[in-house]
Amino acid sequence: MNISVFVLMVCLIGVHADVQPQRDFNLQRFAGRWYRVGLAYDSPSFLPHKEKLRVTAGLIAPQPNGSVNLTMWAMRPSGCVSALYQYERTNTPGHYNYFSTRHNRTKDITVVETNYTEYALVLKNKRFDREYTQVALYGRTQKLRHEIIQKFRTFSTARGFPRDSIITPHVSENCPPSAPGNGHGRQVTARGSPEDTLSGRNQRHVKTPLYGLHRKATKHSFVH
Repeated sequence: MNISVFVLMVCLIGVHADVQPQRDFNLQRFAGRWYRVGLAYDSPSFLPHKEKLRVTAGLIAPQPNGSVNLTMWAMRPSGCVSALYQYERTNTPGHYNYFSTRHNRTKDITVVETNYTEYALVLKNKRFDREYTQVALYGRTQKLRHEIIQKFRTFSTARGFPRDSIITPHVSENCPPSAPGNGHGRQVTARGSPEDTLSGRNQRHVKTPLYGLHRKATKHSFVH
């Protein structure tokens, strides 16, 4: 094995090892409404469009087997639409697997830190050209304290994300127009991560562009 490749693998293993799920993670306390209010993602294809990103609403619903259903809402020209995603439990509380339709493989997502009532730091992991792909900040409200935003930025930069790739989107439009679960909006079902639907390829399956990126399906990938 090339020595430089070996050193890189050791470094990646070390970085991944220091990221653990929230201690004593409690899914029932984590359930309910969340807003994605921050995203760290440095794909060259995404950065030119980062100003289009908007805060989006989601609803976490625990399942009897310990897995999770996530409903996400987004505004389209035709109105507010929603999509349902499924995350499968693992043996570690706070760590879940999901199937990426874009890359046709299983990936994982970890709730790194949360106080349940205010914020949550979530890390999505893949093993292609590097270990980490995205860090997301979720809040129970669309606006969080400065200290929480700074925690998110510090965590992201510590994992190698450039400062210009760490985004705090604008407040979203009225979508959903009232509390989640009220039946508003057209809903579709998808296996995977909401980030998958930001790629044109996956929009052909889900037909719901999430996170405020209002554009037609293309071969160009935004996130994931």
